[in-house]
Amino acid sequence: MSVVKPLPNYLVQRYRGWKATTYDNNKAWYRHLSNEGQHPRAMIISCCDSRVHVTAIFGADSGEFFIHRNIANLVPPYEPDGGRHGTSAAVEYAVTALKVAHIVVVGHSSCGGVKGCHDMCSGHAPALEEPTSFVGRWMDVLRPGYERVKDIEDEAERVRALEYEAVKTSIDNLMTFPFVKESVESDLLTLHGLWNNIAEGALEQLDPKTGSFVPV
Repeated sequence: MSVVKPLPNYLVQRYRGWKATTYDNNKAWYRHLSNEGQHPRAMIISCCDSRVHVTAIFGADSGEFFIHRNIANLVPPYEPDGGRHGTSAAVEYAVTALKVAHIVVVGHSSCGGVKGCHDMCSGHAPALEEPTSFVGRWMDVLRPGYERVKDIEDEAERVRALEYEAVKTSIDNLMTFPFVKESVESDLLTLHGLWNNIAEGALEQLDPKTGSFVPV
């Protein structure tokens, strides 16, 4: 493993600070989590974007959220084709093994993945159209969303609308999973859509009656 190097010193120092403070002050809780296993109430599906810090937004402690992050917070449709589906596996585990009560899809402003999808679908990112582009093929999940917003004239508004569509598309796709659909229809699981404005610290939620996003 010659490619592996020791942690950068700044990360080592941060770990030691956490171990001496947060961990030391909550040692019993961490041991409880280890001994009793995880029992999160909610699964969070959010973007990989380093600026989206869901646990900080909700003030969550260890053990509260089962978190899955990917480019543009997308959930693909249910495809039992024997392939390797990381997001689908996370959803399956959360619903069938952990029995979470909520799945929350969290989109955000200035999403690079969504902008990439916009540029690809509008013909301005040919590299993403290449079959070898992992990002491009992942963003194909959002192509139906682009079709719904492509006629918005202002580009900034169109991209913002596509960020919302990323959340809506993921929720629609979640309902194609039989175990999700069954849990929702049995009132054992609820789905939620959120969008975070990074600059303003604002949070909007998807209104099921209007299909629009409103302030939390």
